[in-house]
Amino acid sequence: MEQLLAFLIGSVYEYRGLKTKDFPLFCGESDITDDSILTFAVFEALEKCSGDYDDLGRKVITEFARYYAIYPNPVGGYGGSFLRWVNKIYRTKKIQPPYGSYGNGSAMRISPVAYFARNLDHCIELSKKVTEVTHNHPEGLIGAEATATAVYLALHGKTKEEIKEYIRTHYYPLDKTIEEIRPTYRFYVDCQRTVPESIQAFLEATDYEDAIRIAVSLGGDADTLGAITGAIAGAYYGIPDSFVEKLFEYLDDYCKIVAKRMLNKIKEVEKNRF
Repeated sequence: MEQLLAFLIGSVYEYRGLKTKDFPLFCGESDITDDSILTFAVFEALEKCSGDYDDLGRKVITEFARYYAIYPNPVGGYGGSFLRWVNKIYRTKKIQPPYGSYGNGSAMRISPVAYFARNLDHCIELSKKVTEVTHNHPEGLIGAEATATAVYLALHGKTKEEIKEYIRTHYYPLDKTIEEIRPTYRFYVDCQRTVPESIQAFLEATDYEDAIRIAVSLGGDADTLGAITGAIAGAYYGIPDSFVEKLFEYLDDYCKIVAKRMLNKIKEVEKNRF
């Protein structure tokens, strides 16, 4: 849910190279994106496992293909490698191998695993199963795992310093501030130049909205940066009700149904997490 809001906000600024936090959060051009669609797919795959995740990878592939059939041309457009992969599934009627991607798509859609995971190790296991069906390059796996663990830690009451230390120990150095990153940062599609910056945006934010504004203000892949940052910030701060209401204005009937189930899952986890 946190990611969906960020996709919506960032969709307008994806290719504009924005370098300021002063911008309208929602406007007439805002829309859900390819990232949003695949996040719904990951959620439904996890949901359909009913607690048994042995076949999660196959379910993720099935949901990716199903959502692509329903939403073939979302705002932002699917990546070229994903399109070739999913179209081959349709042509051959067979599951296709992963395509070695280290793109930031692995991280932008991963947050639902944190809400289904039984513990941190399980979160890491679920992240790998979801990610490796497409992004089996080490950097693609690391980017998704770093995002998933940050969301899980935020959701379960860890401080920002504890989250930062965990990420620095296991994944990325996080050795630059946003003010140091922003001036030369541009549009990148790889995990290693998207995920650390997104996590840093969360670490420096004062609330959920500020986190999204910082991420978008880097001037890069706005919806993906916002999605990764927003997923962690939403788990840490919670999501303002007004934002959730706004999101539902942009969803079609089917996505509204899934989004309501996502909200219920978030509430369930938040109620029982401590």
